[in-house]
Amino acid sequence: MSDALRIADDQGFDLVEIAPDADPPVCKIMDYGKFKYEQDIKAKQARKNQTKVEIKEIKFRPKIDKHDYETKKRHVMRFLDAGAKVKVTIMFRGREMAHPELGLKILERVAEELGDDAVIETQPKLEGRNMHMLLAPTKKVEPKVKAAEGETETDAGAQVAEDQPAAESAEE
Repeated sequence: MSDALRIADDQGFDLVEIAPDADPPVCKIMDYGKFKYEQDIKAKQARKNQTKVEIKEIKFRPKIDKHDYETKKRHVMRFLDAGAKVKVTIMFRGREMAHPELGLKILERVAEELGDDAVIETQPKLEGRNMHMLLAPTKKVEPKVKAAEGETETDAGAQVAEDQPAAESAEE
């Protein structure tokens, strides 16, 4: 151990214990400051690359008018396209609590109309004076797949183009 410390000091590095539980303990000669710096950069990069899922909320009322419904539905679509989850809430007031089926009908209508763009993550649930449903965006098709399909279409078009001059020369 003392030999290793002396060698590390002579080279201007640190002696870092890698596996203290091993028999004998495993140590490495390295620049510990540089090692910590690289670890911090890797951690920062990992935090940068992680995706944070946002939850947006849209509130409806049971007696919502057609135009208001369409406007709020467009907002929900915009949030889903941005990659956020959407919590759709129906707020009941006073005697509206006597007819929760009206709120359920609105939530089912929203889910049905957004069927291709959204997946119901949490089914409609009545909690107190509010009814909630959570929608999550569906996965988008990767652009790489589209590019690969585009190449096959151009290849097919080239084959058709090659076939046409051959057909024209056959007619002559």
